[in-house]
Amino acid sequence: MARALRLDPAEREHLHRLARPAPAAAEEHTDSPPLRPGVHSLLSAISGAPAYVVDRRTDVRAWNRLAAAFFIDFGELPVAERNMTRLVFLDDGVRDLYVDWWARARDVVAFLRLDAARPPVSPATQALIEELSSASPEFRQIWAEHHIKAPERGSHLYRHPLVGELELTYETLRLPGHPDLAMVVHTAEEGSPSQEALRILIRQDP
Repeated sequence: MARALRLDPAEREHLHRLARPAPAAAEEHTDSPPLRPGVHSLLSAISGAPAYVVDRRTDVRAWNRLAAAFFIDFGELPVAERNMTRLVFLDDGVRDLYVDWWARARDVVAFLRLDAARPPVSPATQALIEELSSASPEFRQIWAEHHIKAPERGSHLYRHPLVGELELTYETLRLPGHPDLAMVVHTAEEGSPSQEALRILIRQDP
């Protein structure tokens, strides 16, 4: 069926999950373990690119200084609000960063749906879906489209309030020992105005 429908790898995995029986209650999704100190050290070492660690529910688990300066100061948020899907839909500052907000919104919802497809849906994921469905008509619209996507790579055009317009490419790196976590690193083309904009932001970050 996957071949006949010409599904991509993420869609094929999603189809396989739907075909499997739901696991017993003892196998329900649990929160990921604490990050190893080495992961935090790696984030700190990435000084020239915004980078953060996200779980499959799109909760932001850790970040570097430039991610806080570029996207939002995650450390100033309550833990429950450190979620990329929630921020994209409900935080005006994050929303305004994306020149093509709809493209970013569809990307993050498609990734969240991958988690929701893992039976049984975790209570935290279900609560997030219900919150966003109630608060955002755009989320309801996109969720109803039923798109899925693995967050492997891509690019977005941004309009930052301090450094203006820039284009960043992101790569998603799975963390050894943490199968449900990924590090997302955003980079600019070498020698480009976007790279210079990041350097300006670094210098402005206290």
